[in-house]
Amino acid sequence: MTEQGFFTEADSAEVVISRNAAAKDARLAEVMAVLIRHLHAAVKEIEPTEEEWLKAILFLTETGHMCTDWRQEFILLSDILGVSMLVDAINNRKPKGASESTVLGPFHVADAPELPMGANICLDQKGQPMRVHGRILDTEGNPIPGAKIDVWQANDEGFYDVQQKGIQPDFNLRGVFRTGADGSYHFRGVKPKFYPIPDDGPVGKLLRQLGRHPYRPAHLHYIIEAPGFDRLVTHIFDPDDPYIRSDAVFGVKESLMAQFKPMTDPTSGFEGEFLDLEFDFVLSRS
Repeated sequence: MTEQGFFTEADSAEVVISRNAAAKDARLAEVMAVLIRHLHAAVKEIEPTEEEWLKAILFLTETGHMCTDWRQEFILLSDILGVSMLVDAINNRKPKGASESTVLGPFHVADAPELPMGANICLDQKGQPMRVHGRILDTEGNPIPGAKIDVWQANDEGFYDVQQKGIQPDFNLRGVFRTGADGSYHFRGVKPKFYPIPDDGPVGKLLRQLGRHPYRPAHLHYIIEAPGFDRLVTHIFDPDDPYIRSDAVFGVKESLMAQFKPMTDPTSGFEGEFLDLEFDFVLSRS
């Protein structure tokens, strides 16, 4: 590309892109060219005042100041703009019949204990008891033995254990399970509750200015892995949750919803009524 030395409003993007012609990384040059074209097009369409542009810069500055080792406000911004879910969708295109993915979320703990199948992951016995069960299958309907299932959830007040150190036991509502020959899984938990994403920073302020709430609908998290299959990061959602159609981070997919059914069963080991949640996961081959 011939370097263009003089900047004009009409050809602003091409002038800037031409200056990057000697970039050492071809992919970086490609990405920057796309971003510059779209950014310049947006500025030309919006025609911001200098004061408005400064406000945008100060918003990004405040977002950066909010970031710590434990909080990434830019990821939160990506989440509420739907970009995180779009990147997830692009990188996790599945064959027909395979379970869909969704965002990992910030509360996964890598070293959760491996538990015997059927164990209760609720260590403090608080909340409405729930039985969760199903199968791990391939796209042809065959069971996948030895699949690793890493599961975690918020409690009945909408908090994860890492958010309530000293209140909830460590590794409360977390566990790792492995399927047997039939590919089935089952464990006990409690009904999770909807909860807000952190909204005490610039991203929360932006949500309020846009007339949006910060809530995520109730869900259970899963990471499922098996040799020869693609890793699946996903959720199960409660279709009756008040925020099921307005998830602040756009993580809900219709295929990931399952009924939390109240029931009684004297042979189940539960005393009185409990919730029954059944969901099969289908993995795609790698």
